[in-house]
Amino acid sequence: MPGRAGHTVIPLLLQPPQAAAGRGEARFRSPPPLSLYVHVPWCVQKCPYCDFNSHALAAEHNAAAAAIPESDYLSALIADLETALPLVWGRRIDSVFFGGGTPSLLSGAGLDELLAALRSRLPLLPGAEITLEANPGTVEAGKFAAFRAAGINRLSLGIQSFDRKHLQALGRIHDDQQARRAIDIAASHFDNFNLDLMYGLPGQTLAEALADIDAALAFSPPHLSCYQLTIEANTAFAARPPTLPDSDTCADMQDAIETRLAAAGYLHYETSAFARPGRQCQHNLNYWQFGDYLGIGAGAHGKLTLRDRVVRQMRWKGPEQYLARVAAGAPLQDEFAVAAADLPFEFMLNALRLLDGFDAQLFELRTALPLLSIEKQLRQAEQAGLIERQRQRIAPTDQGRRFLNQLLQRFLADPV
Repeated sequence: MPGRAGHTVIPLLLQPPQAAAGRGEARFRSPPPLSLYVHVPWCVQKCPYCDFNSHALAAEHNAAAAAIPESDYLSALIADLETALPLVWGRRIDSVFFGGGTPSLLSGAGLDELLAALRSRLPLLPGAEITLEANPGTVEAGKFAAFRAAGINRLSLGIQSFDRKHLQALGRIHDDQQARRAIDIAASHFDNFNLDLMYGLPGQTLAEALADIDAALAFSPPHLSCYQLTIEANTAFAARPPTLPDSDTCADMQDAIETRLAAAGYLHYETSAFARPGRQCQHNLNYWQFGDYLGIGAGAHGKLTLRDRVVRQMRWKGPEQYLARVAAGAPLQDEFAVAAADLPFEFMLNALRLLDGFDAQLFELRTALPLLSIEKQLRQAEQAGLIERQRQRIAPTDQGRRFLNQLLQRFLADPV
């Protein structure tokens, strides 16, 4: 993040973490819950605002065929998983998330094969949340039925807007009618699904932003994710920036969206996430609570807690490069141990996105550091009105949510 709603990517660091020269200083009593993230790097076309590791099919294959090398990629994912087993052997997978790119380009049979391979190698929590991201422009009723039969039990649809002109401005391959049809099909196969929406779009008014929310609410989605459009580096929008609503208008949009969703009975539990009671995204909650996740697939990131250190990993980004590296038994492009001094910032980077905050004990469990080690920063943040503490719970205030980057900077090992 910043990223698409419901998308399981870790927030970009305000500054790169310091790689530990050797083993970390901490000793962990037990590892946190473990999730699996599977990255599918292909899209039908690249959206101009997207800075994720996604590759347009038309640029790599015959545009008329628009097919991914599914068999080769599935084999590579299974081999990648097997390479990672020594680090997670015996640990249970609590949730699975297929992100991208456009994972709905995979076939139901392919997903079934991959999930079967996972279950044969690692224990999977019974009834685990298994999410698949889907683009409304790739929706077919038969395919959604096959996804459900394969074991997918939660769908995340990248709607972004119900306004045709805004969808065109965003470079989406679907229109407003396809968006509505996709939701109807999703709801007929999945009782748990998420709709991604964006606001602060080029030329968008406050009334139009709320119209998108109302259109989404008409489908009674269990979960909604609402993100403000931001211009990210190395995107088409960065090269040719569109005219976006000013910051005051975007703040009004955010306030109005939060008010409308609260009135509709949605719990605002994370910066950009809203859910019906009991429908919070379990996979993303594990991220925000600084849990572990194994990432496989081209460009996938992972975070694993070992006995004496926290390790971050990244797979090779380019699909062809990834396939070649996996075949050579070396899927990792980068791996480093997070320095103990950086763990407070990394923990807060995630946990302070939760509106209810976190229990002080969770900080100690996830970082193997005493809360006293950041007492000075906590006290200063509290005095500045950015956090509030009630007994053992620490949570951002409304002001802290508005100025989250300023709050997070207080926990950097070398504050800027």
